[in-house]
Amino acid sequence: MKTYFRILQYVRPYWKHLALSVVCTILFAVLNGASVYLTIPLLDTLFQESPKIGQVEKPATTIDAAKGIMPDWIKDIEQDISKTFNDYVFSGNKLEALMKICVLVLFAFFAKNIFGYMQAYFLAFVEQGTMKDLRNAAYRHLHQLPMSYFKKERVGNLISRITNDVNIVQSSISATFLNLIREPLSIIVFFGIAVAISWRLTLFAFAILPFSMLIISWIGLKLRKYSAIIQAKMADITSILQETISGVKIVKAFGMENYENKKFSDETYSFFKLMLRIVRIRNASSPITEFLSVIVGVVIIYYGGVLVLEQHTLKASEFLGFLFAIFQMMPPIKELSGVNNRIQESSAAGDRIFEILDTKPAISNVADAKPLLQFKNEIVFENVSFHYDDAEELVLNKLNFTVKHGEIIALVGPSGGGKSTLVDLIPRFFDPTDGRILIDGMDTKIIKIEDLRTLMGIVTQETILFNETITNNIAYGLSNYSFDKIIDAAKAANAHNFIMELPKGYDTIIGERGLKVSGGQRQRLSIARAILKNPQIMIFDEATSALDNESELLVQEAIERMMVNRTSIVIAHRLSTIRNATRILVLEKGKIIQEGKHEHLIEDEKGLYRKFYEMQFRD
Repeated sequence: MKTYFRILQYVRPYWKHLALSVVCTILFAVLNGASVYLTIPLLDTLFQESPKIGQVEKPATTIDAAKGIMPDWIKDIEQDISKTFNDYVFSGNKLEALMKICVLVLFAFFAKNIFGYMQAYFLAFVEQGTMKDLRNAAYRHLHQLPMSYFKKERVGNLISRITNDVNIVQSSISATFLNLIREPLSIIVFFGIAVAISWRLTLFAFAILPFSMLIISWIGLKLRKYSAIIQAKMADITSILQETISGVKIVKAFGMENYENKKFSDETYSFFKLMLRIVRIRNASSPITEFLSVIVGVVIIYYGGVLVLEQHTLKASEFLGFLFAIFQMMPPIKELSGVNNRIQESSAAGDRIFEILDTKPAISNVADAKPLLQFKNEIVFENVSFHYDDAEELVLNKLNFTVKHGEIIALVGPSGGGKSTLVDLIPRFFDPTDGRILIDGMDTKIIKIEDLRTLMGIVTQETILFNETITNNIAYGLSNYSFDKIIDAAKAANAHNFIMELPKGYDTIIGERGLKVSGGQRQRLSIARAILKNPQIMIFDEATSALDNESELLVQEAIERMMVNRTSIVIAHRLSTIRNATRILVLEKGKIIQEGKHEHLIEDEKGLYRKFYEMQFRD
């Protein structure tokens, strides 16, 4: 129940709507009971001689039945209400009494339904608001988690938790504040009516209850177990969908449609079998409870018939009213039998959501984080080592070097040598396992993360664009920028000309991940985005490696233009960039094995840089 109570904490901001819903629920239950209780005087009026005007027959049977089991003050209240009601209803002839009862019945049902509607609306406000807040909390927390978290988690799994699991959690809210309030109130109201009529008959109605609760609890535990499995399976299906849609070009290129279809079918079949199993368990609860209720009902009808026909201790109208009250209790009891099931299912889904929320961000601001509004001097790596959480092998091993303000540092080395990991440490996508990184003498761990990343612009090989207009993509994360500045940034990135050739120019929506434009065009848009941000430190992670020759020339020209008067760290791909670099660092297996300018490194015939030059850069 710990998870369930955590879910309910998200209801607190909506306590006013919840309170109104509870008030409407109470009034609904009371009026529902009144509408049933009115059947007794209605039957008396239709099938018995009405009392004379001014004479009121006291409901002796009801009072006698209550003797010995109710306190005196409750009996006095019951008698006063009963006398007032009979004085009003039976103060005329039979037709007048019938008219009054019909008006009361009409009013009771009308008011009951009005309050039922209002209760449903206010509760829906609470439900939808809670779901919104829970989704927002999970989404906000995702942005606080380090890059290492996303390397371990499947995207489809995270999407499933924030969408499907939150939908399941919704049912627990209505289960608590609708079923656990309205249904018990209805049961109490009808139970009170039943006890007032005949406490002996009422005992029969609840003789089977403990046995029912044991069965319901067992079913609820089973449901929680299978609900958790089903949510995990739905996450697998979502992951396959996300991966297949993202890689549809590769699927088609390799002719793997049948393979992907079979993989997806296997997952959906497993989900199908699990759903059938949970439906069998869930649906067993209701008929079992109903059958147990029917057993009680049959016993009540027989015993009540004996009281009416042989012992004459109960009027026929009262017996029918009692039956109405008891059978009106069955739907609430039936609903309550499913409440535990829904709570268990929601708790299983809640566990998956809170697993995200409970993941502590490995990278966050320290308590006394310092601001850093400007980069003035140098970036220093002091004995920096790094390995990923799930691996012991060092990706970076005791790196020591300095990047002076205004320098262009090129990183060269074989794939897997640690180049991308090195540049990821500077904006604190990861923190060093050992050693430290200093910017202007301050450890990056004590600098405010938002200030640190504001100093930097990053252009990667894998360009990330959004399904929005070109204007919004270039100005991403920025505000109060004039359209003229956006155009200037696009021109500096060699992007303006192709943008103007698009159907809607800067208002063109470029599709998910920018797939409506070419790779070189996407890269130039990402450079325009970085230029508009105007960062003091630029990081280029093989920004031209996946481009054709023409696009590469345009992108390279934009990069070189952007590096002027900026501190830049470049994972090199093109010779001109390396030649213009202040220094070149050659990395192999996480270590700096060579350092210097191009002219110096090219002279070392046995050095790794000379080998790379001969393999890749000699033209």
